[in-house]
Amino acid sequence: MDFTFSEEQQAAAEAARGVFADVAPDAVPSPALTTGAVADEFDRALWARLADADLLSLLVAEEYGGAGLDAVALCLVLRESAKVLARVPLLENSAVMAAVQAYGGPELRGKLLERAGRGEIVLTVAASGRTGHDPTELAVTARQEEGEGADADWILDGVQTAVPWAYDADFVVVPAHTAAGRTVLALVPRAHDGLALGEQFSTSGERLGELRLESVRITARDVIDVEGAWQWLRDLLTTGTCALALGLGERVLRMSSEYTSKREQFGFPVATFQAVAVQAADRYIDLRAMEVTLWQAAWRIASGARGALPVAGDVAVAKIWASEGVRRVVQTAQHLHGGFGADVDYPLHRYHAWAKHLELSLGPAAAHEEALGDLLAAHPLG
Repeated sequence: MDFTFSEEQQAAAEAARGVFADVAPDAVPSPALTTGAVADEFDRALWARLADADLLSLLVAEEYGGAGLDAVALCLVLRESAKVLARVPLLENSAVMAAVQAYGGPELRGKLLERAGRGEIVLTVAASGRTGHDPTELAVTARQEEGEGADADWILDGVQTAVPWAYDADFVVVPAHTAAGRTVLALVPRAHDGLALGEQFSTSGERLGELRLESVRITARDVIDVEGAWQWLRDLLTTGTCALALGLGERVLRMSSEYTSKREQFGFPVATFQAVAVQAADRYIDLRAMEVTLWQAAWRIASGARGALPVAGDVAVAKIWASEGVRRVVQTAQHLHGGFGADVDYPLHRYHAWAKHLELSLGPAAAHEEALGDLLAAHPLG
């Protein structure tokens, strides 16, 4: 088997490294010193550079001005973005574009894909549900008006919490459930009758939005009513979040290596102490496990290959390692840095805050282990 990345995937990662090379992780106020949001909006200048480098349209077909690449390429780029704590909605925007291309109608694809790929409009998705613990699609109800058939408008009611970049996006994709038990994806403009936003803040200091929908009317052409669309989008979002956790963890481990190699105690670099080396080695193992499970999940999504378990099984394994691994990496880094790790003039505390946000977004490993167990019970191996 050949596990190397393709030339196109490697080119995307190289382009990302070039774009992110001069991004400073401490370009905004520290979340430890800020009671509200660290900035009014995301990094628009960086967003423009990503658009110029064609990194906003990685997953979009060439007919819509994209590169026609896959989830693996997107995860390679996201991995680079997390190393510098890039404040852009790259994951959400890319995932929505991919879902619209795969499941949306021709009119919806024409309306969104090229403009979003050029950075002219910003897309995000409400993926946390009402509480962050219950199934996302159950937080909002969707019913179609009677009398006009498939072209009838849809009416949405409910609440979605912790929507990333909600105040900056032009459109929010909202999963919603119907009385028949189906899940639809509604493309909701940020400024729309019946829609209200409430401020929330992440541990990283970014502004989130509580999306309140009261009899919000959406035309049928802006609703994706295709079986499997939400599951596919959710898997891509989750796998992308695992890529962010991996990139962040890799950068933090490098910071720890550089610091412990220079910090001396009793006349020797602390990196030479066995206790320090063992902890760093354990975190390296965490990162390699995070990496291999990430690429397995991304490959399943990209290829559509069949396996002993559904794609959700590979995604669950990636989530288990990412949510636990990124927490262990930043905690060990704080320990190895000592008091210096809490210094607000040093960026490590920012990575810790972002890591906590990613961990909360992924959810507890125990829940993913339970989901994996259910899949194994439903699909016996051998």
